[in-house]
Amino acid sequence: MAFVPNQSIKMSRDASIHSWPGSYYINSEKRWVSGTLSLTRTTLRFSSEQNQESLASLRLSHIMEIKMESSSFIFSTLTVLEQGNIKHWFGSLRPCRAAVYHVLEHFWRERLLSPTQPHGAEAPLSKGQELISLISGAQRRLDDTGKVLNLQGEQFDNMIQGLDKIESDLNVADKLLCELECPSWWPFGKLPWKSHQQAKSEVAAKAAYTKRQGKGQKVITSIPAIISSSGTSGDIKPGSLMVLVSSLEVRDANGQLLHRFDKEEVDDIRVHNPYEISVRQRFIGKPDICFRALSARMVEVLSVLEMQYKKKMEFTCDYAAFQLTPATTPGSPEGGGNFWSAGHGQDTEVPVEVPAGELTQLQLQVLQPIVTEAEAQELKQMLQQLKNLALEAESELERQDEALDVLSSSTDHATMNINRHTRRMRKLL
Repeated sequence: MAFVPNQSIKMSRDASIHSWPGSYYINSEKRWVSGTLSLTRTTLRFSSEQNQESLASLRLSHIMEIKMESSSFIFSTLTVLEQGNIKHWFGSLRPCRAAVYHVLEHFWRERLLSPTQPHGAEAPLSKGQELISLISGAQRRLDDTGKVLNLQGEQFDNMIQGLDKIESDLNVADKLLCELECPSWWPFGKLPWKSHQQAKSEVAAKAAYTKRQGKGQKVITSIPAIISSSGTSGDIKPGSLMVLVSSLEVRDANGQLLHRFDKEEVDDIRVHNPYEISVRQRFIGKPDICFRALSARMVEVLSVLEMQYKKKMEFTCDYAAFQLTPATTPGSPEGGGNFWSAGHGQDTEVPVEVPAGELTQLQLQVLQPIVTEAEAQELKQMLQQLKNLALEAESELERQDEALDVLSSSTDHATMNINRHTRRMRKLL
């Protein structure tokens, strides 16, 4: 399927991002019903298997908690707590409960990070209060990140001290080996094999260092994602997808590298829907390497991938379910919004017709300021604190980048010396 990046299309709100067969517990009838649990961009639905009747429909913004629990009726269930303390039970989920949990929690948390409307209908929050709530959450997250960065910096310092001690011990070993290789009774200076071995070791170490330096690339963008490898549909776990200048990296939740796809090694990138892609590297004589990534922020990566891997991107037939006919928008001669912004479109519910009795109240709401002066001052202070925290985090990251360079070069040098000393000792034996 050909891809036109500037094509004006509209995202279907009812298209299913992912679905799983399972069962749902009807509390009023005290029984389980088989069906399909499906996730859309804004809603979590369960439809019965017999007549496709919708038994549960939950908006992601109204979900309070998602947990993996067990019940007296069926074990290994997934529970979703809705506003009003209403709990929904889902069981017999395939491929497994944990896989469904990771996907639902990812989209739900991403939804919480970008709320589109206040949760309380009786006492709605103003726009200023919503901004203050969002910034306080970001400030808490940045504080936690700063603590982790400080701890990580201390670990780097300890590693550098340990490598310095190893280097000192290797210098002592080098002196002892020199005494053994060139004893006082040898009349011709150094033994003949020593200079040859040193030159060979230095060349190998230089080549390894150059290759390692070539791996250091600038990160273009990184998003949290649910990762699964080919052939293991049940092994779905949270992680991240990183797009670098010349490669793609798949990492787990702890930041450990699962696989790196160099740009020339990527054979195809299949776009299943605006939230899910799979990257494949083919081999001859052994299985292909394929990773599948599902993310609520995949739209941020698709625009970059379309530029870097345009000839290798392929759009599946399932992708067509998320495309509708071009919609004409008032004030826009070219039609609906761009595809890349459609994935993050806000789900605002604007009434088409306003009753006459409510027109005056609506006009008053429009005339009210969105952010008060006090809220603006508080936002200014919080943003200044965020700026200071970000600057401190940036300086700490720069220091840790320098420490990583030192660690990398010291490790290469220590590895080279250890290998060289090992060969020398074997030669002496």
